[in-house]
Amino acid sequence: MVRTEAPEDAYTAEPFVPQGGGLPALRKAAAECRGCPLHRDATQTVFGEGSKDARVMLVGEQPGDQEDRQGKPFVGPAGRLLDRALEEAGIDPSEAYVTNAVKHFKFTQAEPRKRRIHKAPNLREMTACGPWLAAELAVVEPELIVVLGATAGKALLGSSFRVTQVRGTVLEEEIHGRPERLVPTVHPSSVLRADDREAAYRGLVSDLKVAAQALG
Repeated sequence: MVRTEAPEDAYTAEPFVPQGGGLPALRKAAAECRGCPLHRDATQTVFGEGSKDARVMLVGEQPGDQEDRQGKPFVGPAGRLLDRALEEAGIDPSEAYVTNAVKHFKFTQAEPRKRRIHKAPNLREMTACGPWLAAELAVVEPELIVVLGATAGKALLGSSFRVTQVRGTVLEEEIHGRPERLVPTVHPSSVLRADDREAAYRGLVSDLKVAAQALG
């Protein structure tokens, strides 16, 4: 008997990404994505949110617990902190497009009904999800990408990326075949975990002000 491989064994979302149709078509198709095994345990796909005309795209790591339940990116505590930091830096959160490098929540859970603990996606999972991010970039065509944290940075810029080395600077790189300007910073969830939360928050705002200046 010949074993038929499940789609996730190929570790690519490519077969699920539609050609054309804009963000609504992408969001609808992403809901059915089985490009890697993460879809099995997650509640739903969490696709990006925002206008196709957004000047800035914010790219995080993956949905968290609240995002997985609600189906929207950055709706948990880290998202609220990010909105506050963006406003303080002079960027209107409502005019940004927000998404994640990985569209399904990866977690560990000791027992059913226990708290689900975030687990960082690996390079294979990030690569599998890359076609969705490439499609979002092709539709939105942002003037600037704000890279939120190390995982998003590795997904966009490769495994050698170190957020501490380049945060708060404007990078010019080719991403998925397009020349892009990027400003890396920490993920807002790391601010919530920091020993000195106020200092970490001020650092995030400082980096986002660089992004605001780059947008003009």
